[in-house]
Amino acid sequence: MTPMRPPRRPLRPDRDPFSGTGPSGTGPAATAGDATYLDGQVLIAMPGMTDERFQRTIIYLCAHSAEGAMGIVVNKRAPDLTFPDLLVQLDVIGSDDAIRLPRRVEGMNVLIGGPVETSRGFVLHTPDFFIDQSTLPIDDGICLTATVEILRAIAKGGGPESAILALGYAGWSAGQLESEIQQNGWLNCPADPALVFGGALDAKYDLALRKIGIELGMLSSQAGHA
Repeated sequence: MTPMRPPRRPLRPDRDPFSGTGPSGTGPAATAGDATYLDGQVLIAMPGMTDERFQRTIIYLCAHSAEGAMGIVVNKRAPDLTFPDLLVQLDVIGSDDAIRLPRRVEGMNVLIGGPVETSRGFVLHTPDFFIDQSTLPIDDGICLTATVEILRAIAKGGGPESAILALGYAGWSAGQLESEIQQNGWLNCPADPALVFGGALDAKYDLALRKIGIELGMLSSQAGHA
């Protein structure tokens, strides 16, 4: 079956998420009434971002509404934690099986998705994989699944064609994200597979800026935001 697009509401990541061990613009936007919502878009931290947790980050927004917003940082690697290690910790595979994983699985990054609930895991992935009652379609090309079943599928060499695993998420209360954007905290741009699923994490920040026609040297923390 083809999943329906979810209503525009803050995502509440409490639907049987798996747990893990880890460290604690300018594009078109969806509208509802007079409000402009950016779910399905990418946030780009401005150079003047003072919160070190979000400096040079790229965040894919999974949900945005009048009630708040939720997103996943897609370019910040979790230190000292590999994907095979995480699979072992979650009992998805045994320690002896870690050396027999498909090469694609061995190379998957574990990301710091944000500072909220860093012991919980979230997988952003292409829509060719779907678990009824567990997978949430965000837009036509990206879904979110937060159950251990997707990890089991990936470990066996199946699962979605493209996916990233993140521990934790970034969250904003009602009106908070809008305020940060007005204060030159963020730019936004349309998401694409290279920004969300690309493996070159260090290159994503500059790639996102170039996507909206901006070179890093052109930006100033004092510049206005249109």
